[in-house]
Amino acid sequence: MNNSPPNSNKASAFDAHHPPSNELIEKCVHCGFCLPVCPTYVLWGQEMDSPRGRLYLMKLAADGAVEMNSNWVSHFDSCLGCMACMPACPSGVDYGKLIEATRAQIERNTPRSSAEKFHRRFILENFTRPDRLRRMRLPLLIYQKTGLQAAVRGLGLLNLLPKKLQAMEALLPKLRRREAVAEFTPAAGTKRRRVGLLLGCVQREFFSQVNAATVRVLTAEGCEVVAPRAQSCCGALPVHAGEEAAAVEFAKKTIDTFEQAYVDTVVTNAAGCGSNVKEYGHLLRDDPAYVARARKFAAKCKDISEVLAELQPRATRHPLKLRVAFHDSCHLQNAQGVRAQPRALLTGIPGLELAEIPEAPICCGSAGIFNLVQPDTAKTLGDRKADLIAPLNADVVATGNPGCILQMQSALTRHGQKMPVLHFIQLLDASLRGKSIDSLRR
Repeated sequence: MNNSPPNSNKASAFDAHHPPSNELIEKCVHCGFCLPVCPTYVLWGQEMDSPRGRLYLMKLAADGAVEMNSNWVSHFDSCLGCMACMPACPSGVDYGKLIEATRAQIERNTPRSSAEKFHRRFILENFTRPDRLRRMRLPLLIYQKTGLQAAVRGLGLLNLLPKKLQAMEALLPKLRRREAVAEFTPAAGTKRRRVGLLLGCVQREFFSQVNAATVRVLTAEGCEVVAPRAQSCCGALPVHAGEEAAAVEFAKKTIDTFEQAYVDTVVTNAAGCGSNVKEYGHLLRDDPAYVARARKFAAKCKDISEVLAELQPRATRHPLKLRVAFHDSCHLQNAQGVRAQPRALLTGIPGLELAEIPEAPICCGSAGIFNLVQPDTAKTLGDRKADLIAPLNADVVATGNPGCILQMQSALTRHGQKMPVLHFIQLLDASLRGKSIDSLRR
């Protein structure tokens, strides 16, 4: 890689609103520890599609040595934002803040084709609106339950659609009965904690069983649970896609809503949402009316596995005779640093055997909206993960993020592997209720 100093006489390609921090960029010592954990570098071996290369591209743009043209942008569009480079970096480069700042610059200052703009707008305007997702349920249920989906797939009609629409159809979850979560659920026995539950958007409408399981486990362990009906999207998808203004507004609404709930802890069960709300202090750093409140709110936010790890188990665990392949969601293990807690919850279930999937730092290809906007790369990564799961002879795959569930279920189905992919809280819930794995398939 050319490390010659860029031309500092030219104006920066970035605008003045929160460009990527030069101080953070300069922390990179070009050691290369990030390379073997970066999904795109592992696939292609190209320096500019590695974290180190992307940092250099940021530096070039900041110094006015390059323009943010389509070639430059392509290297950032190909980044999954999985943050695997962060725990691997001995210099502590906060790549997460840099890639999000760069993507915000890209969305404000570079053109996209009309088709690409429409596709991204469709995703961000619908997948951040639970009301719109709920309206999608009926037509999708008809599509699945009438056999139309099987016919469309069997006849190869999907091949007539653009790749991005094919990818969206392939990721459709098998819809089940929607399990509503009450706005308030009392603790079983003596109350130990009052918690709020962030319901999510896709989680709320397409994985309502995960939220229901989360509430049952929390109440069984002595928590009263508040799930405000007024809560909106937390802003995770917009912030990861560079739509900073929308993310800021969602963050403010979320803070307003949960402040009125008067909870000790805000529980997340979707890793992408969890990593986002924990960074509200940074996202709202410019707003004097919210910055202190955002930091206070973020300090209350914890993944469900973190909350349960802090509570001495009270509810009885019944045996589950299962071999479980555990997949670390990137935004849980890398962005939040949560790895041991989900494993401790699972190994605390009698009869459950945990199997580790090789290449744990490598993303499955979900990565927010990545599998919808970069379907070819996402499919390759999903297939890679499915190949690594197959030899484990597992009964089920467990993870902590709805996007990972969709991505890996699609990949396993393509590979003819029929094991279900579930949120780890569903397994603990089944154990507490004395249910079998078959009850989770229905």
